[in-house]
Amino acid sequence: MCRWAAYSGNPIPLEEIVSRPGHSLIHQSHAASECKSAINGDGFGLAWYGKRPEPGLFRDILPAWSDPNLKSLTAQVSSHLFLAHVRASTGTATSRNNCHPFAVGRWSFMHNGQIGGYDQFRRCADMLIPDTLYAHRKGATDSEALFLVALAEGLETDPQGAIERSVARFEALSRQKGAAPHIRLTAAFSDGERLFAVRYATDEHAPTLYHRWSETFAGRAVVSEPLEIGECGWELVPPGSFCCFEGNKVDIRPFAPTALSAVA
Repeated sequence: MCRWAAYSGNPIPLEEIVSRPGHSLIHQSHAASECKSAINGDGFGLAWYGKRPEPGLFRDILPAWSDPNLKSLTAQVSSHLFLAHVRASTGTATSRNNCHPFAVGRWSFMHNGQIGGYDQFRRCADMLIPDTLYAHRKGATDSEALFLVALAEGLETDPQGAIERSVARFEALSRQKGAAPHIRLTAAFSDGERLFAVRYATDEHAPTLYHRWSETFAGRAVVSEPLEIGECGWELVPPGSFCCFEGNKVDIRPFAPTALSAVA
């Protein structure tokens, strides 16, 4: 599975999350500790917000640990809100179009996990994407499809409901045509002002998700794994949770697409 990290707060250099900590995202790309695969070498990506509503986007297919451009970029670019991702493919090709985060307009999105048996219903999943959004379908991943379906389901005005409805649709397809485990996911997404995150699984093995407020940065990191081993203050998000982070406020609510999937 992939590893990712996000930040919201006062502007900081991206390297404070991506490369500087002892267990930074780059370190996790070749030495993840809370993941079934320690190596995440199938590409990486960044989405960051600056003066414009739309995020900047940088993605490449190299392993994160081997690209000197990534370290240089994260040392120079500062942002008040950004998403970073290192990829471990679950079957689709290693290409820029399959690297996270994905972006449409002001929204950015990244995902870790799996949708069971996706190859068996990929065409059905693509058919859930309306014509008005299908031009944004650049790659072949379940993650990008999930994002576009969430946009169609009303992400702009109802972030939690849109994600619940889109996950329910994919869960229903997996139960009908795919295989168990039907859904295992954590995801982070943003409109440039708020940072949202989800942790959910149809079994007992939801990928890990943590968050921590830093008084030093006056900001919050939301991550797959703590950025320093043994560091205090990291809070584990419970499975079946939808999170909204805005300033120093944290709102964590139940996330329950299962009931919806039964009638999807």
